[in-house]
Amino acid sequence: MSNSEHLATVMVNAFIDAVDRGVDLVPVVADSTSTAKIAPFMQRFPGRLVNVGIAEQTLVGAAAGLAIGGKIAVTCNAAPFLISRANEQIKVDICYNNTNVKLFGLNAGASYGPLASTHHSIDDIAIMRGFGNIEIYAPSSPNECRQIIDYALDHVGPVYIRLDGKNLPELHDESYRFAPGKIDVLREGHDVALVAMGSTVHEIVEAAAQLAEEGIDATVISVPSIRPCDTQQLLAAIAPCKAVVSVEEHNVNGGVGSLVAEVLAEAGCAVPLKRLGIPDGQYAIAADRASTRARHEIDVAGVVKHAREMLTRQIC
Repeated sequence: MSNSEHLATVMVNAFIDAVDRGVDLVPVVADSTSTAKIAPFMQRFPGRLVNVGIAEQTLVGAAAGLAIGGKIAVTCNAAPFLISRANEQIKVDICYNNTNVKLFGLNAGASYGPLASTHHSIDDIAIMRGFGNIEIYAPSSPNECRQIIDYALDHVGPVYIRLDGKNLPELHDESYRFAPGKIDVLREGHDVALVAMGSTVHEIVEAAAQLAEEGIDATVISVPSIRPCDTQQLLAAIAPCKAVVSVEEHNVNGGVGSLVAEVLAEAGCAVPLKRLGIPDGQYAIAADRASTRARHEIDVAGVVKHAREMLTRQIC
């Protein structure tokens, strides 16, 4: 396993390699060259990047036009502005019209920390799940991120990829193979299932290790593929456990917790579920990442606490 790496850097390297192998790829940014860490691409391929300025609606419209013209258009800007400001353009220009655009939501979740709610993207998965005809991914490690991007560039059709804004350690070795729809079971247990997407997968990995020291055996499930999702595989991983805790740096509504709840309900599975995330009706706090996660109990300590509580409730 390698050291940690910023997922935007992984993205840019994937773009460079794609153009090198003949992919007619055009990144579109909204004055977000630093956010996208796109400088190496610009230096390598002068004139191939389109910068529309601070105009996210124009960004999505321009990407749709490039896709209609036969290009592989990729948008690279901050998730809160991409999803909120260009909401109608994503719905109509990309999803409804089935244009071959790859939307990269950078610095997702509470990556912007002290910049507060205007810059936090805690509703992007819920919004994108509400739109039809778009695949949705949330990588948790550099290796997985690269494989998702390579898949997305080859796939014909709209794709949204949620990328964290901090360096993430590697979770997978070179044998790991991403597949659309497939969940990633990182650890198998029989007491409690811990389910997360994106960067919070690292919280549940560590939480499972701490629970193991207490004699609690946890299944650790990463959901990098939100749509499509093999719900039968997800159910099979959860069903043997006594309880489930979902964890996400996202509102508790519409994200991975809602996905798990839907899977359990539709299967008539009685395994109890605790959804951890930004509570209903609240925003992420304006603070550093660690403080935000601690406040909303989506850090290791919060996961361990709620896993214990769910199992105690089952015993009682």
